[in-house]
Parts: sequence; structure tokens; C-alpha cells
Amino acid sequence: MPKLSHAFLLAGLAAGIALDTHAQTQETTMPDPYQWLEAVEDPKALDWVRAQNAKAEAELASTDAFRRLEAQILAILDSDARIPGVEKIGDYYYNFWRDKDNERGLWRRTTLEEYRKPQPLWETLLDLDALNAAEGENWVWHGASCLRPATAADPYERCLLALSRGGADADVTREFDLSTKDWVEGGFFRDEAKGALTWIDRDRVYAYTDFGDGTMTGSGYPRIVKEWTRGTPMASAKVVYEGVPDDMYIAAMHDDSRGFERDFVSRTLAFYNDELYLRGTDGRLAKVDVPNSVNKGVVRDWLTLELREPWTVAGREYAAGSLLVAKFDEFMAGGRELQVLFEPTDTTSLVGATWTRNHVVLNVLDDVKSRLTVLTPGADGWSTGDFAGAPTIGTLSVSAVDGDDSDAVWLVATDYLTPSTLAIAEVGSGRPPEVLKTMPTFFDASKHAIEQHFATSKDGTRVPYFLVRPKDMASDGSNPTLLYGYGGFEISLTPGYSGGVGKGWLEQGGAYAVANIRGGGEYGPRWHQAALKANRGRAYEDFAAVAQDLVARKVTSPAHLGIQGGSNGGLLTGNMLAQYPALFGAVIVQVPLLDMQRYHKLLAGASWMAEYGNPDKPEEWAYIRTFSPYHLVEADGTYPPTLFMTSTRDDRVHPGHARKMMAKMSEMGHDVRYYENIEGGHGGAANNRQSAHMNALAYTFLWQQLRGDAAPASATAADASAD
Repeated sequence: MPKLSHAFLLAGLAAGIALDTHAQTQETTMPDPYQWLEAVEDPKALDWVRAQNAKAEAELASTDAFRRLEAQILAILDSDARIPGVEKIGDYYYNFWRDKDNERGLWRRTTLEEYRKPQPLWETLLDLDALNAAEGENWVWHGASCLRPATAADPYERCLLALSRGGADADVTREFDLSTKDWVEGGFFRDEAKGALTWIDRDRVYAYTDFGDGTMTGSGYPRIVKEWTRGTPMASAKVVYEGVPDDMYIAAMHDDSRGFERDFVSRTLAFYNDELYLRGTDGRLAKVDVPNSVNKGVVRDWLTLELREPWTVAGREYAAGSLLVAKFDEFMAGGRELQVLFEPTDTTSLVGATWTRNHVVLNVLDDVKSRLTVLTPGADGWSTGDFAGAPTIGTLSVSAVDGDDSDAVWLVATDYLTPSTLAIAEVGSGRPPEVLKTMPTFFDASKHAIEQHFATSKDGTRVPYFLVRPKDMASDGSNPTLLYGYGGFEISLTPGYSGGVGKGWLEQGGAYAVANIRGGGEYGPRWHQAALKANRGRAYEDFAAVAQDLVARKVTSPAHLGIQGGSNGGLLTGNMLAQYPALFGAVIVQVPLLDMQRYHKLLAGASWMAEYGNPDKPEEWAYIRTFSPYHLVEADGTYPPTLFMTSTRDDRVHPGHARKMMAKMSEMGHDVRYYENIEGGHGGAANNRQSAHMNALAYTFLWQQLRGDAAPASATAADASAD
């Protein structure tokens, strides 16, 4: 593996556990007549869901225009001309692919020579549609982890595949043989749960999963990691580390970098609060002695440290957002010689550092625009150079082709109007990247332009946002405009090409804006930390400021301005609905958090208390209540038309949030509608057809409300009182 990083664990939080439809319904201090809707698969609750879906379908999905749009979006999602992203494993380039003929998808591989061709010849390894038909399941692909062979000359043979029922975070792990293209009889197998298996060697894996009562954290993630040997019962596996119930996630992993093989245990207490331990051959653990807030990584002989808070070492203070490196063995022995590879400025933040054999490529955002720099270690320290031939506009992403075995990298470039390109480059060669694939044009972008503007938030903070607008846009505030946001967990929103947004919104004359509000990562840790807990309202003030700036520039007006956001972005749009209703003409709230009094009791909610706070503490509930949309909406309030969207199989953000909000507002008589996909997980959809349907519902709703394509539906009360 090229780099061992705590990001490995955070990505692992997308692994899952079976839905608990009964334990999530204990009473809270405030009466909640809609709490019965938290019973995810209760027949009564699902009957309510189907009734709401039918109303939404009747309002939004009954026209020829809807069906045309749905078909257009599905054609984009199913297009054979899309770029097939690949991962190099041994001599082959692996891809997972879904299209109209392969609804659940194919896991396949090819060679680089074939991949360079317009129509590569692919070798299919696993057909999920055929597997589902044979097993009577509804498996959704969750990824593959393949065992590095003992020597470079040996082929890859064994992989651990993760499969999810219906798209939930919960998944199973099964061992697959690449040579036979079949499952390994009697091989490693993990039952459905949040967690994973990770390779140590051919006959041993680390297992962190649900081992039975008391083995999961309060967040619903693994609390215990074991070393499991092939041919033995998992129950007899040796405990490597056991966390406490208040921890968030316990995991272990093996670094298979040749010549630098090591084993590590990770203990995550909360997001951006973790401990990393080196596991010795005797099983003893040695802590990497840095603050828990530091994102720790190991690359061959280097320890990498990305700071989220200022850190003083040997009398020198290093700024939050910096990237430091040290020799790993020397640091573990007590040495503290640190070198700075990146230090942020007022406008820059580090997106990532890609390590190759001889170089490090830094990807930096400067006012939310990408810039690449190449660093090279030498006897006299690190030298700095440019990334030859890298694009100078748009969003860039870099990843190593061979880990740290070569200097080859993948380079993806994109923006809102330019189809993405995939190139391969040899870092340090001086040669420009070789473009291998270009996404086709899925919509007519010739009539639009991209701009960046800055709004001023309530406290004077400068908040950037991107605007994609028609070139001939009228300056009278009449333009239908969709504003998108997220604002949480240090996640940055950067420009990217979307055929769905282009076809469903831009091509029909809409303007599209993306707000880079606090809570995100556009300016590094400080931007995220500025909107945590009691300061959460700053994110909503920022979003409101962007909306007001769009109106002040006469791009749009409240009657023509719609907003959309999902997950934490659903909490954002829920708060805009509840706190700033006069600013908007339509609101879409997707897979949202909304009941912030009970969010920590539902599924993975407890893992987010570092972001929002603990509502069980009166002093924290006092401020959490100020951004709990479920508690802020009022019967005598005036709210814009709203569409709630979620998924039954979302076992990360509980569908009860959206269900209860819909039921409450509907019974109050407000203009709301609801659609819940019965499959889909946190992403909302389990296949392209479901994605197309939900996207078409969203765009149809927005056009109806913001341009008046159809008369809005009158409010009807849901039958949502408890029996």
C-alpha cells in the first residue's frame, strides 16, 4: 500500500451493520408523536412511506416532460462513453461498471494497452446481476481489497470483496479467487455488519466487525479488532485491541510496502480525533505520539502529519493546516526532527499529498482553485518544482498508479462546463500528461459561463461561491437558480462536470450556484472548525449571505431561487427552510439530519457529536436546538414548497429524520411532499435507474416551483399521528 493514513479508516466508515428497527425508538424528554416512523421496516411505517411516495409520483412523475427528463438522465448514467475509472492491481487495471445492460454492475479488468483504446476489451471477473439472480439477493458493490503477492514476480490471486444488501452501509465480506474468477470455497467470510476484513497475509486477516453483544461502539461501529487465521472459527480469533463503548471505530491494517512491512491499530474516538499504534511482532502496541487531532500517515520510511490544530514541538509552533514529515523509525525512537512540506496562507489549504516512488505531489486549493506542486526529497532537504503540463483551470485530482512502486500518477481535470479528462503522467519526467480518456459532452454548455464571487456573511467573513449562468442572463432577478451547499466535516465543494445537472438544469436555462460555506474544508481546518457545535449557525449565515448576494446581483430573486443539499447538506437546507424561509422559492432536503435531539440515538449519529454536540447535555442542547429544524418549524410559519427525499436502506443517516419532518409539516398544513427510495443506502439509489428517477423528481419539482411549469400541489395532511 502506498500510504497508510487515517483517511483509510474514515473511508471505512462506509462499511455497515444490519438495520436495527426496534432499538431506535426509546422515548426522549420531549414528546414526539411521530417517533413511530423511526421503525425503519415496520409495516405501518412502510405503508405510510408508500402513500407519500404515491402522492409525490402523482404530482411530479405523471407528465411526458418528466419521463423525457428521466430517460435523458438515465442515458447519461448508462452511457458507454463515460470514463471507466481504473485501479491498477498487479499487471491489470480494474474497473467496476454499471450501464443499462448491467444494472448492478460488472467487476472487470484490462491491460494498459487495451485501456488506451477507445473501446477496450474487458475481462469480466464478477457479474453482480448474475450473482443476484443466482442467490436471490440484491447485492450492491462495496469494493475489493486484493492481497499483494509475496514477490513482485507473482500474480495477484486473492481478493476480499465487500457486498451490501440494497446499498446499505452494512455489508458482507467474501473471499474471491482471481485465477478461477469464483469464490474461494471455505474462504474468509464476514457476516453482514459495519466493519471489514483486511489482509495480513494469505492465511491471516484483521477482522473488525460485530462479534456479538457488546462488541460495537455506541456509534454502531466495531469496538474490537481480532487477528483471524484461515481455517479457524472467527469466534476463536485473537483479540488485537479492544476499545471502549464511547469510542467511534476500532480497526487494524497491514502496510505491505516492500521493505517497510508494518502493522497498525487505529482507535478513533470521534471524527478528527484518533490514535494510531504500531503493532510489534510480539503483539505489543506503541503509540505514534502526536496529538489526536493530527491526521497520521506512514509512507515507507516517512511519517506524515497533517495538523488540524497548532502544534508546538521543540520550541517551534507549526500552524494548523500544515503538512509535516519525519523519519518514522527515528520519530518512534523519540526523535522530533520535523520538516514542513506545506504551510497554509489566508487563501490556501492542502487537498492532499500523493506519494510516488521519488516524489510527492501536493494538491493545494487557492481560493477554491486547484494548483499542483512537486516536492522531491534529497540530501539537502526537499526541492520544489512545477507539475509539468498540469491544467491551470478547474478542479484537479491526483492519485498514484502503482502506489510507491513508480512515479506514475492519474490526473483528472474537470469543471462545471468542461467534460472531465483522465490522463496519466510520469512525475519528474518533464513530459506533459498523456490524456487517455475524455468524458463525452452530455449537455450543451456553450450558452453558459462560470464565475466566482464572494459574499459577505453576517460577521463579515468573506464566503466564496461559484456561479454557472446563462451568458445572456437577464439582470432582472427572474432567472431560475439552484443553490447547492454542504458545509460540514471539512469536505470541500469544488467545480466538477455533472451530466445530470447539465441536462436537468443548465441546458434548460437555469443558473447553478455552489456555496463554499464554513464547516467545509475549502480553507482547511480553520474553515471547518469555525462552524462546529455552538458556532454551527455560521454555516447557515454564510449560505444565507450567498443567497442574498445572488439576489443583490440580480441573478435571481427569492421566488426563483431553489436550494438543494444532502446528508449534512440536508441539515443545511432544513435549517434554511426553518430559519430563512423568505429567501427561497423551493427547497430540496435529501437524506437529511433534522431531529437534532435524537440524531445521536439513531444509527451512526453518535459518531457526529464532535461536529454538532451532545443533546443529552442541557448546556449543549441549548445551542443544538437552535439548529434542529424538526423543533424550529411552526404551524403558523410560512415556508416555501419543499421536497424531502431519503432511502429506507440508509443505515448512516436514519430515514426517520425525513419521515418525521414530513409528517409534522404536512399535518401543520405546509406545502411539502416526500419520496423515499426503498433501496439505495446513504447515496439514495442502488442503481442508475433509481438515481435517474430521483434526480428527475428533484428537477421537475424545482422547475414547477421556480418557473411555474405546473401548478404547485395543495398541502394535504398526512395520516401521521400515532395510533
